[in-house]
Amino acid sequence: MNPGSLSAQILDYANRADPYPLYAELRKTPVLREDDGTYLVSSYHAVRSLANDPRVSQDPRNRPPGYAAPGHSEEDSGLPPSFILTDPPEHDRLRATVNRPFGPPYSPRFLDGLRGELATAVTALLDAFDGKDRIDVVQDFAYPLPVTAICKVLGVPREDEPRFHRWADPVASGIDPQHGGLGAAEYQQARKEMGAYLADLIDTKRRHPGPGILSALAPDTGPGGSMTPADLVATAILLLVAGHETTVNLITNTTLTLLRHPDVLQRFQNEPELTVPLIEEVLRYEPPVQFVPVNITLADIDIADVTIPKGSPVWLMIAAANRDPSRFKNPDRFVPDREDNEHLGFYTGIHYCFGAPLARIEARLALPELFRRVKNFRLLEDPPPYRTNAVLRGPRHLPVAIDGLSA
Repeated sequence: MNPGSLSAQILDYANRADPYPLYAELRKTPVLREDDGTYLVSSYHAVRSLANDPRVSQDPRNRPPGYAAPGHSEEDSGLPPSFILTDPPEHDRLRATVNRPFGPPYSPRFLDGLRGELATAVTALLDAFDGKDRIDVVQDFAYPLPVTAICKVLGVPREDEPRFHRWADPVASGIDPQHGGLGAAEYQQARKEMGAYLADLIDTKRRHPGPGILSALAPDTGPGGSMTPADLVATAILLLVAGHETTVNLITNTTLTLLRHPDVLQRFQNEPELTVPLIEEVLRYEPPVQFVPVNITLADIDIADVTIPKGSPVWLMIAAANRDPSRFKNPDRFVPDREDNEHLGFYTGIHYCFGAPLARIEARLALPELFRRVKNFRLLEDPPPYRTNAVLRGPRHLPVAIDGLSA
């Protein structure tokens, strides 16, 4: 990768706190070819078109010989790719199987049934702030809540939740072209450990069913089933990232954005009906996933007056598309009640974020309570320290001063 290329600058940690000027530069050439043959696609309509184009593949088996894939190879951990890295019909079969116990139309009340437990978890996390004058929003709130949530979804025993904390960052680094600052060996080790744990848990759930989707899916594995045991393990690992890492960033990015916009924060605290559109605007303005770097073209594709040749790596730049002035009025302004906000914060097409419904529930429960109960938030660092991961972009820590807690 050319050190002076736009992709290299986007990956450079020095630009992590504010990559948006780079995205604006990218949009001047909506389909940009880099020296290594990678195409960066940054306009809203081009990103949306290619994300829905069956000639664009996320399956690593379609990568040309010698292509160095972004991030880490899932196959190196001894497990198959998760369904997000497959194409139809395999993708559709696996995703439909997993969706049956997770959401509509088969299980429309599953996620809704978690609201009470998640609300209790939010209350417990906030109660722990009592007597403190300083907190880290990430470590003390935004990080532990999604771990609790995804463990409830999977059916992981509460006493095992700390293991997921230890595995989360190394596993999430697999999507980052720079490995998120973590080595391939650390990624593979975390994925193997998590895979071994989940394989044992799935076996236990098969013999002794309990709450959570692993119990519901375990009978689908094995001879005649719609997925193999290894497929289910790979899927469960995917859900850790899809159902956890994105939500950490969504909660943290919303908190930081509100603290940077005190006028909007005051409205948020006084207008409960603002919660839903405000969270959607954060998904546009500061999306938890910045770009998707794992695409390969299966044929020549003509788009935006450019022909992308068959076999080309393509990065779809979600965060750049979300601020495209040809689609959004005043795109660099944070407008909490923005109309016609069809953002790409959770992507689009067949790879639309599987964990999006859960992330929205968590954010809508957590953020109003956070700003209702915590008194007088003040940022202690702006910008705060960011995670090294360029794809899953968000603060690693968000230290704030507070004046106590309301009941």
